[in-house]
Amino acid sequence: MASLSGLGRLLFVLGLALAVAGAVLVLVGRLGMPRLPGDIVVERRGFTLYAPMATSLLVSLVLSLILNLLLRR
Repeated sequence: MASLSGLGRLLFVLGLALAVAGAVLVLVGRLGMPRLPGDIVVERRGFTLYAPMATSLLVSLVLSLILNLLLRR
């Protein structure tokens, strides 16, 4: 039964993380996220390509910092 308890906790934490990530995405969508200088935008007639390279790097660095602080033992 101990393994089921651990699995339950894991599922709860993952669900909570998904809920927080969803809330953050909703807030960012409402507030609007600025385009950073490293983001690539190609606009053609009837076609737009947006590749957020700098934004992806910034989000990755912030999440890595947060996870390192939270999971430090």
